[in-house]
Amino acid sequence: MSFAVPDRVRPLRDAVYAFMTERVEPAERAIEEGGREALRELQEEAKKEGLWALGHPKELGGGGLPFLDYVYVNEVQGRSEYGQLALGTYTLQDSLMLYEHGTAEQRERYLAPLVRAEISPSFAMTEPAVSSSDPTQIATRAVLDGDEWVVSGHKWFTTGASQAAYTTVMCRTEEDAPPHLAFSMILVPTDTPGYTIVRETPVLGLNGSHCEVRYEDVRVPAANLLGPRGHGFVIAQKRLGPGRIFHCMRWLGQAQRAFDLMCRRLHERTAFGEPLAKKQLMRQHVFDSYAEIQAARLLTLQAAEAVDAGGGARVEIGAIKVVGARMLHNVIDRAIQVHGAAGLTPDTPLDRMYRHARAGRIYDGPDEVHIDSVGRRILGEYAGGGNWEFGLR
Repeated sequence: MSFAVPDRVRPLRDAVYAFMTERVEPAERAIEEGGREALRELQEEAKKEGLWALGHPKELGGGGLPFLDYVYVNEVQGRSEYGQLALGTYTLQDSLMLYEHGTAEQRERYLAPLVRAEISPSFAMTEPAVSSSDPTQIATRAVLDGDEWVVSGHKWFTTGASQAAYTTVMCRTEEDAPPHLAFSMILVPTDTPGYTIVRETPVLGLNGSHCEVRYEDVRVPAANLLGPRGHGFVIAQKRLGPGRIFHCMRWLGQAQRAFDLMCRRLHERTAFGEPLAKKQLMRQHVFDSYAEIQAARLLTLQAAEAVDAGGGARVEIGAIKVVGARMLHNVIDRAIQVHGAAGLTPDTPLDRMYRHARAGRIYDGPDEVHIDSVGRRILGEYAGGGNWEFGLR
């Protein structure tokens, strides 16, 4: 068994790597400072070079890469926080969700413009008054009034809402159903009366368009229901599993970039008459980072294989979400330490990477929830008289 990049994927992966290192990374500062034109130029270049929306189905105008092939490409795309936007993959999860569960009318209105990056989506689940680790407590409600849904509630961390054409809102629609069949997804155009963006919430000092939104008797057509009533969690689970694998692969790209910066710095910087690379403690930073990156990579690829084979992979996905986020934080932290004071400044990308990495231990489920879930599932095997054989999973 090999976890090497397959030969069929290598040329495309190399092309994406070159695009990221030669064009996206040098443009980061301009994009950070509001350079939408710089981003649009990158998007047009990606389209011309056949690198656009690689994970989207071909019938939607994407590259049509199979899941596991796209996982390998996602690894190098993740080197920059702007990789998804520049290469047209930011909309992948929303596009696939619409493609699988949307009506013909919903797909016609949103799907093609999403893939072309003419519009952007947003997704609303998290609420400020509710523990997001228990989404069955979501308080936002939608009531059917004739041929309209009336949505009322309060969400935050709706990423991209300020630029989005619509928000997919997770809300309670069924009062007497079991918890995981009580919620639905409803598509709400962001220009609908009653949809109010309260603020964009900075995260550790970074403005990432994480919006707080109030829904005050927002009325949308009944046809804006996505999928069957009460199936919001079913749809969300299909979205979140592969999405977490994509997160972890992008984190590996970030970790590789931080590792490269650290190792080069160790050769370039001298202290007490010799390069830092000669210092044993600095070599331990290299060793620890290598071991954590490699372990996280193999765990992630194994989880991706399990998903690709049709398995739920709940244990594998829960484990990599925790291991991957910790790995990324640790590797970037060591790279900053090696750079000293310079690592705390915008002179390198490490300061932004570090702040984004810390957030990874919270979004898409905090570490504690995944740890508890994985432990519970494994112990459940023993409670039933079985065991957990790693090689058979």
